[in-house]
Amino acid sequence: MVSKPSEEAGPAEDAEPVPAPPIAVKILVAGGFGVGKTTLVGAVSEIRPLQTEELLTDRGVGVDDTAGVERKTTTTVAMDFGRITIRDGLVLYLFGTPGQDRFWFMWDELSFGALGAVVLADTRRLADCFPAVDYFENRGLPFVIGVNCFDDGYDYTAGEIREALDVGRGAPVVLCDVRERASGKEVLTTLVKHLLAVHERQNRENASAL
Repeated sequence: MVSKPSEEAGPAEDAEPVPAPPIAVKILVAGGFGVGKTTLVGAVSEIRPLQTEELLTDRGVGVDDTAGVERKTTTTVAMDFGRITIRDGLVLYLFGTPGQDRFWFMWDELSFGALGAVVLADTRRLADCFPAVDYFENRGLPFVIGVNCFDDGYDYTAGEIREALDVGRGAPVVLCDVRERASGKEVLTTLVKHLLAVHERQNRENASAL
């Protein structure tokens, strides 16, 4: 005897679709010593951020340039890590790089698999972000410039910053306050839009080359 199928079991087409997993994007947050990288990651992260800060000691005298950031008492010795959901289905994993030259050997490891970067700049010490700009330009990694507007910093426009850093129109420049979550999120949103624009331009160039 063949039993009748249960009426409770609906047709297969009535089953709810399985949501697609979120897109995870690795982003670096770089810049000079004391520019606000740890602060940015901590302000925007929706999870408790991982921080590897240690106290500055007298052993750093003559090694770490604290001019302009004399009140800084700690420094990142490995990396900062945080996560933020920009929109449904898009999650950014943030890796803050150490700022001192002696930790630069870690940058190659941290940049592996990254799709873009934020280069934080301090107008009081603008030259400190040149190495980060050069690093990402040499590796062809898209980035944006986030100008952290300190209370005692110099008041420059985004155009003046772009000209001083010689990045042309290739990299967006965003004025920000990394202590504020909304301001930090704006920097990251600008980076995502920049990454999409770069990707679309590369697709057009590849299509025209065929």
